[in-house]
Amino acid sequence: MGLLLGMNIDHVATLRQARYATMLASSNAEPSIVAAALVAKAGGADSITMHVRGDRRHVQVEDVFAVQDACDLPLNLEMANTSEMLALALEVKPAFVCLVPENREEITTEGGLDVASQVEELRSTVESIQAAGSKVSMFVDPDPEQIEASAAVRAEIVELHTGCFANAVGAQREDELARLVSASRQGYELGLQINAGHGINYENLEPLFRIPHLVELNTGHSIVSRALTVGMEQAVREMVSLMRGYEGMGS
Repeated sequence: MGLLLGMNIDHVATLRQARYATMLASSNAEPSIVAAALVAKAGGADSITMHVRGDRRHVQVEDVFAVQDACDLPLNLEMANTSEMLALALEVKPAFVCLVPENREEITTEGGLDVASQVEELRSTVESIQAAGSKVSMFVDPDPEQIEASAAVRAEIVELHTGCFANAVGAQREDELARLVSASRQGYELGLQINAGHGINYENLEPLFRIPHLVELNTGHSIVSRALTVGMEQAVREMVSLMRGYEGMGS
């Protein structure tokens, strides 16, 4: 099996909210996040990622249920570790839950979750989610302490934060890539599935192939941006085609 694509459709909802935030019950509200999920599936996406934030700036709770009902791809629900979001996860019972940090001032998620500082709290959340039938992922920076803590809370998956790599240039980018390689090896040795995501696009994808043991990449903004010129299905197909070059599953 090749590298999997988890298609994040949050920014389809961002576009809708820019105009229809107070009119979501209207059939006139567009673009449709359900249609985006279905077209992403047609283009070859392997799962759908949606992040319900506390401030509801893009994806709404109703969107999650609508996509889950309409699209049979596995659903990856990104969420903060709050009682409100835990209740939602236990109701939705998605295939995957990815726990992420959340800051109301940020435009998008700016870094990994500090798992190491809240092991006991997170372990309780992980146990509850797993008992409902979902696998749990920790979105973390490629830091040894965070990888070890992710295993300690008994998550099945880590999603390595690739944002620093994506924003770096020259020697700094090589340093960030080395951190990702090391974190992937550590996580794999601890029995964790290795995913990665944030800031991944058509131009910076290939260097990430040096990371061993990758199972899935989660990305969305670049694909949605590309879709403005070539259409969503084609944009997804292009990303899937590029991802076929990955050969590092057992490196």
